[in-house]
Amino acid sequence: QVQLVESGGGLVQAGGSLRLSCAASGLTFYNYGMGWFRQAPGKEREFVAAIGRSRSTYYGDSVKGRFSISRDNAKNTVYLQMNSLKPEDTAVYYCAADQNYAPNTISIAHLYDYWGQGTQVTVSS
Repeated sequence: QVQLVESGGGLVQAGGSLRLSCAASGLTFYNYGMGWFRQAPGKEREFVAAIGRSRSTYYGDSVKGRFSISRDNAKNTVYLQMNSLKPEDTAVYYCAADQNYAPNTISIAHLYDYWGQGTQVTVSS
């Protein structure tokens, strides 16, 4: 069975950095596009970043230039490096996997096949 487990969330001061990890198992990791989404209280789920099989990357407008997504296929792990954090980055961050990954669909949450439980990121002002 497929399992995605996020880690690395926590409390950080505004302007600080945090790195999230998502460990995947039960799938051929290299053949999946991987994405990060987030959802804050009272807000719609938002696309954060995605990375394709060839390590092409895509970012939501609100995080571009501050966040960086990467993957280590040998470890079946995708990372989200978050720098220059702002209070508005506070949310639950979810890792997702898409077996039919394509650049024109990477930001559409319901097209992803598997999801992790999420990890809380809180940025204090």
